Amino acid sequence: MLLDDSDLIFINEEFHADQVTRLQLDLLLAAGWRHFGTQFFRYSLGIYENDIRRVIPLRIRLPDFALSKSQRRVMRQNWDASIEIRPIEITDDSIALFEKHKLRFKSGVPDSIYDFVSTPMPCEALEINVRIGSRLAAISYFDVGEQTVSAIYGMFDPEFSPRSLGIFTMLKEIEFAIENGKEFYYQGYSYEGESFYDYKKRFRATECFDWAGKWK
Repeated sequence: MLLDDSDLIFINEEFHADQVTRLQLDLLLAAGWRHFGTQFFRYSLGIYENDIRRVIPLRIRLPDFALSKSQRRVMRQNWDASIEIRPIEITDDSIALFEKHKLRFKSGVPDSIYDFVSTPMPCEALEINVRIGSRLAAISYFDVGEQTVSAIYGMFDPEFSPRSLGIFTMLKEIEFAIENGKEFYYQGYSYEGESFYDYKKRFRATECFDWAGKWK
């Protein structure tokens, strides 16, 4: 157990919404909410490798963001990638990519790409489509709010693992957010302590939510 119960805040809430506005999305994200498709949720505790862990929502304050040395290297590695940003479209190719990507997981393996996206989505959402040569190498899905961009889900072909395409698509989402004048990029949930999701913490200007209404 990694918890100190003295300042423990327990939250476990969800709701369904067919449509939210850009401003409503901003307010939900700022209060620790996430969504997959039409299901919106927030929870302050999760189980990871038999431990009860605090869940830590993360966001980047974009005016203060700068690429790290390793992130600049990822961008250089993928100089030859073809990038298209477009409305979300689930195709046979994206489903096949999802099936390859989920083989990376030993636990919590998702059943379907539709666990994360719905048709239609409840708010404005786009995808980043990455091709290496003629091959579909990676896709990431993200929401667009009034002052926010929020990552939903990213996947890549394991054959391209040396290229760090998961980080690359996050960096392209951040780039999109900055170019469109957004204030925050929400990279999703992580856990207190070490976990598979620690890569989300390795971005400059990252803030974490304390579940009492404050970002630090």
